[in-house]
Parts: sequence; C-alpha cells; structure tokens
Amino acid sequence: MTSHPRWLARYLDGERDVVWHELRQLGAQVRDPQFADEAQAVCDEMARRARCNIEVLIERLLEQDYRFHENDDDGTPVQPLTGPGPDAEDFVDWLDQTFGPVPMVLSSWVRIVGDVWMVGTHPDWETSAAADPLVVEVAGLRYPRDDVRPYLLDEFEQWREYPEGRPFQLPVAPDHLHKNNVSGGAPYGLVLPDACADALIVTDTATSFVSYLQRVFDTGGFPRSSGHDRQWAVTRVLASGLDPV
Repeated sequence: MTSHPRWLARYLDGERDVVWHELRQLGAQVRDPQFADEAQAVCDEMARRARCNIEVLIERLLEQDYRFHENDDDGTPVQPLTGPGPDAEDFVDWLDQTFGPVPMVLSSWVRIVGDVWMVGTHPDWETSAAADPLVVEVAGLRYPRDDVRPYLLDEFEQWREYPEGRPFQLPVAPDHLHKNNVSGGAPYGLVLPDACADALIVTDTATSFVSYLQRVFDTGGFPRSSGHDRQWAVTRVLASGLDPV
C-alpha cells in the first residue's frame, strides 16, 4: 500500500468500491500517520453524502404526506433528522475513551449527520413501518434534556456482566420489529472497540456500516420487504438520484 493512496480524490472520481476495499483491508493500520487523515477525509465525505441523501428522502416523504412518528401506539410525531450538537466532538471523544477505539465512520456520522429516525406511515403504503425504515441514533439528539451517556454505560455494564462470547454492540436503532411497534429482539448495534475506517453493524446479519447504508439508500430508506404492493412504486421514486456512499 502506497503512503499516498489518494483515496479521497479516487472516491470523488467514482472509485468508491475500490477505495472502501483498500480501507477495510488495512484494518487498524488505517490509523497510521501516513493513512489516517486521508482515510478520515473519505469517511467525512461519506457522511456528508449520507446526510444529503437523508435530507432528500425526508423532503420527498413529506411531499408524499408521509407522517414521521414514534414506534408507539400513539404515533407521536417526531423530527426525523436532528443535526449534530455543539458538543459532537466531545461526544466522539467520550465514545472513544469509553468504548474505543471507535471506527472512523462513527466519528464522521456523529459530527456530520447527527441522529436520524425515519419510522412513520405512508398514506399509500400503510405497512411502511414494517419495512425497516432507516434509524441511526447514537447521540440521543431527539431527547435534548436527557443525556444518552448513562444509558450507553448501562448497556455496556450489562454486556460486561453477561458477554456470552460476543463483542459489545453500541445500540443505534431498534430492530425491524420494534420499529413496527411489535415486540422483537436486540437493537441494531455497532461492534466496539474497532479501530478500522468502516464499522461493523449487526442487524439481522453482520455487515459493514457503509454497505448497510448503501443498501438502505438503494431502497429509498426502506430496505426490508413489507409485503405491500405499493412499496416498490413508493421506494423507486424515493431512491432516484441519491448519491452513492
């Protein structure tokens, strides 16, 4: 691997798959001084594209009279995107010191995207909440009066008491059943510690965080079949023209 990989320039030129492959192949070595700044720049660009895609999806859904709401019986309205707060950098540092190291993409997401919650109901597709709508909430920004740190520490302590042979997973979203207000399993989580550029997210399966996001954007924010005959018509419009990450 050259010490001047030009990852960002190549990523911007469309070599995304190759760039991510090279970053993943380096593993924790991506933190070496000759790689770290360039790798973080790619992760930051990914997060900027992801945020742009999310903003487009939210705008399109609102135009279609989609209603963003909690996964509860009341359908309490929610703000689907909450941008990073002024303490985003400090929060990343806390994650890194407490559970870390944390992947570069997680740092980028917290600092650039914030928290996203796309659970809701579409007027022409009443089972939309069953399609695993995109949720990635790390910093607890929808609840500004509550500090998310005690909750994350409690999850960490529970894992330390009963690790059951698995790594710690930082919870970032309800599973697809809970999103649909149905009793389900464990939340989706990012595996920590992890010094790599990309992260490993555990949903129904384990995959890279970037690959997961790309699948979500390819399906207009709803990556799971809900069995409704209107899903494809709705999500095809939503996914049109989104930036690849």
